[in-house]
Amino acid sequence: MLTGKTALVTGAGRGIGRAIALTLAGYGADVVVNYSGSKEAAEQTVGEIEAMGRKALAVQADVSLEEDCKRMFDTAVKTFGGVDILVNNAGITRDNLAVRMSEAEFDAVLDTNLKGAFFCMKLAGKLMMKKRRGRIVSISSISGVRGNAGQINYCAAKAGIIGMTKSLARELSSRGVTVNAVAPGYIDTDMTAVLPEKVKEAVLAQVPLGRMGSPEDIAEAVAFLASDKAGYITGQVIQVDGGMGI
Repeated sequence: MLTGKTALVTGAGRGIGRAIALTLAGYGADVVVNYSGSKEAAEQTVGEIEAMGRKALAVQADVSLEEDCKRMFDTAVKTFGGVDILVNNAGITRDNLAVRMSEAEFDAVLDTNLKGAFFCMKLAGKLMMKKRRGRIVSISSISGVRGNAGQINYCAAKAGIIGMTKSLARELSSRGVTVNAVAPGYIDTDMTAVLPEKVKEAVLAQVPLGRMGSPEDIAEAVAFLASDKAGYITGQVIQVDGGMGI
């Protein structure tokens, strides 16, 4: 389904990003595995992809820095000849109530989760416009659709991802490039594993399907949007949330 394509996945060393990288490789893509600090995890992801018979490369880059993003894309072009699929997944949290949140906590999340996605969209867009084809998929969140107490920074960033997705879809559609977003719900990751049991139970009670999602649930949705089968879908937000956003 993705044979001959090169995917760049940000924040691909663990969690949802890792699942996306492995899934795309499973469908035939070569993968640039971006990481910020978890080098060992990224290299493990690369090893698993290579074991599938695909090519992979771990590239360290802080996506909140434009120069890092440029270096990452230059490396991808030099190594693989280009980027056919961009998955904006890198993200952090700095949770706090709005009345207690510091400017540093707000800025850190917006810089990585939103500005980082913008930098990568910009760079990928330039490459894809020249080829007149490409897929950009960004990871938003159900929190960006409906809000969440204690996450005003995170929700703002994830809602911003949706706005950027719709805007860029309009800009790039005439060049054969589709731009979509996936909004995960309550997913079993390191980020949710640290939540107190009472919080987990309360969140799970809001999920009609009655269970947490897996990183692979998100990865399969991303893989579909990255494929030729989704060639007539652009500017959309697919909620993979077990019905949480109903």
